[in-house]
Amino acid sequence: MPTKTLQIPTADGQADAFAAFPDRGTRRPGVLMYADGFGIRPVLRELAQELAGHGYYVLVPNVFHRHGPAPVIELPGHIGEEVRPRIMAQLMPLIEAHTTERVLSDADAYLEFLAARPEVAAGPVAVTGYCIGGLLAMRTAAARPAQVAAVAAFHGPVGAVGPDLLSALTAQVHLGHAEGDMTPEALGKLNQLLDAAGVDYTSEVYPGTAHGFTMSDTDAFSAAGLKRHWDHLLPLLDRALVSSWDSGSETKL
Repeated sequence: MPTKTLQIPTADGQADAFAAFPDRGTRRPGVLMYADGFGIRPVLRELAQELAGHGYYVLVPNVFHRHGPAPVIELPGHIGEEVRPRIMAQLMPLIEAHTTERVLSDADAYLEFLAARPEVAAGPVAVTGYCIGGLLAMRTAAARPAQVAAVAAFHGPVGAVGPDLLSALTAQVHLGHAEGDMTPEALGKLNQLLDAAGVDYTSEVYPGTAHGFTMSDTDAFSAAGLKRHWDHLLPLLDRALVSSWDSGSETKL
């Protein structure tokens, strides 16, 4: 699956990014993918390439571009529990500096970039994210409802969003929570807020999962959880972005 390294103009300079997309020339629906807090690395490239293989142009930006190109901090090949505290201590100042204002300013740049790409089909896009990227995805979808038709967040801190953000959502939503992140009581409260806001959503705890279950380079990885993620994400994108099939073509438009 082809990939391309990119530079995206933002209000605060160039954001490095990469895109994965099918190697045929037909325009494809766009998906903005936000990485988890560990940022762009091989596992994110694998996820983006897998998604692109289903017929999408997938853009993965370095959300910490103000602090340098990815990888912003040095990462081991496997992020085990023994090194996680040290890595998180380095990352937390970057996460805290990535204010809502910066999130939405960057989101505008990413969405404008997708809209201008000749490889991307006209119309709304989807946004998906992992861990903190799930929260960024939700903020992006709520702030730009005319541009975002679907949003998915996996093991993300979406319980931190308030009713005002939820009421702004018009996108179709899927939230896949880690069992270790969301109690039944917290899930019920969140889903009540989604119901009250009139959101078209699914929101569930993935059984037997820990925070980070989609990431194969961490101790939290769950093959069953990753599969469940694809089982939800792909139909969501199909419903929201794919309006028709070209007769006799494998290309979704």
